[in-house]
Amino acid sequence: MIDKLSNQSRIIIATALSFAFFATYDYFFIPKKDPAPQALSQEISQQATTQKAPVVSNTQETSVKTPITVTKEGETLVRVIADKYELTIDSFGRINSFYLKESKYIMENGERMQLIDQELAVFPLEMRFSDSIVNEQAFKIPYTASVNSVSVGEQGGSVVLKQALNGVNITKMLTFYPAGNYNLAVTFDNPKSYFITPGIRPNQAVDSYTFHGALIKEADDTHTPIDDGDAKGSEKFIDAKIAAGADKYYTTALYSFDKGIDIVVEPIKDKMPLLFIKAEGDLSISGYIGAKEYKTLFQIDPQLTDIIEYGFFTFISKPLFLLLSYLHSLFGNWGWAIVVMTMIIRLVLFPLTYKGMVSMNKLKELSPKIKELQVKYKGDSQKLNAHMMELYKKHGANPMGGCLPIILQIPVFFAIYRVLQNAIELKAAPWILWVHDLAIMDPYFILPVAMGITMFVHQRITPTNFTDPMQEKIMKFLPLIFTFFFVTFPAGLTLYWFTNNLFSIAQQYYVNSLFAKEKEKKAVV
Repeated sequence: MIDKLSNQSRIIIATALSFAFFATYDYFFIPKKDPAPQALSQEISQQATTQKAPVVSNTQETSVKTPITVTKEGETLVRVIADKYELTIDSFGRINSFYLKESKYIMENGERMQLIDQELAVFPLEMRFSDSIVNEQAFKIPYTASVNSVSVGEQGGSVVLKQALNGVNITKMLTFYPAGNYNLAVTFDNPKSYFITPGIRPNQAVDSYTFHGALIKEADDTHTPIDDGDAKGSEKFIDAKIAAGADKYYTTALYSFDKGIDIVVEPIKDKMPLLFIKAEGDLSISGYIGAKEYKTLFQIDPQLTDIIEYGFFTFISKPLFLLLSYLHSLFGNWGWAIVVMTMIIRLVLFPLTYKGMVSMNKLKELSPKIKELQVKYKGDSQKLNAHMMELYKKHGANPMGGCLPIILQIPVFFAIYRVLQNAIELKAAPWILWVHDLAIMDPYFILPVAMGITMFVHQRITPTNFTDPMQEKIMKFLPLIFTFFFVTFPAGLTLYWFTNNLFSIAQQYYVNSLFAKEKEKKAVV
């Protein structure tokens, strides 16, 4: 019984955990447009025909009412041009387009990547007022601008926007910088209660597994992610530091690390979270729109790197990414950085791996004696278990010894997976010869096939003591199954598993050779 439990545990770990983790990749990981934005855009389009302004409360509340519509799309008022991006500001004082200009962000159709979906009609820096009369005017009376074009140099580029409403004059002073960050100063001659948004999350890299939604860094540095579909309605965060909408690779965010910001989360179509910052009168705040590239965010402010969401194992993933980034600085190639990182991790985890391999070799040696006990005490599970425990104790074998080290390594493997899945640095990053982009699948399937072959070789040299033929058959088919699903994996992730398999083979040969020598010594004696 104990022996069977051990085998079944290994099967569960090797198949249920590993296979379940990867087998659904086609469904969970292939990038696709999220249905929510499309539905939302249809709703907005239908509501826009009613010719109503955005609806908010006419009292000093801390919530924003939905649905939200505008009377018409604002005309382009200002164009801002930097080396890495280009954006436009419309007549309602909102950033209504943001294009990434670098070559790796050029899409397959040759167009620049647009991070703001204009159909959603919820743009960064859109303001809504608690006073319903002022709010209605805010979407009818256009802003004026100090200039109609801004060139962003090393010291930045600025524009002043002004809007004269009934009983209140609003001024927005915007300064844009080369990295994609900007400073915003809002001033009033007659203070009003209002809400300002970083906008809906970008919609360029959305899949069903990586994070996409809203991310809040609270006053106590707690990170609160709110996935699309999970917004509960009028959630409030006082003195927070970051309010960001993000998909897998890109973000649009507002932040304040000195004074803090009060954030309100409102659910829109299909419970997508929409963030607003509540303010009363003058406001000074900073923002960022662009890729979640660690180096860029760190240079703006180290705290901004918290926008990169790795999930539950962030505390492991973040140091691993820093290691990967450091290795890239040494080798100048993300592919070789992945290879060396894998080597380092395998060496660090080798003590655990070694224990597991030793335990499996011992169990293999005891396999004939275990079968004898199973035949002898067939039908008497109590005596069988007692004698097997005695056998294990006598030879220093642990039936769970091969499982526990694997279980302890699972968090590390998950963390690595999240790093390689979320690192935009791998986008358009070449490795060798045929691999020109580590963020997409191997175009010639060389890495997945190599991964499958190395998995098969490792399986062949790994000691086993299967007593159930069905379990043995399942294990034999795993390399083929994994190869099939790895075909669509990003090349960077496949490279990691291929390298990991190579080291597993080397370590298994080493342990097997030690046991062979020990067996020879015993035979001589």
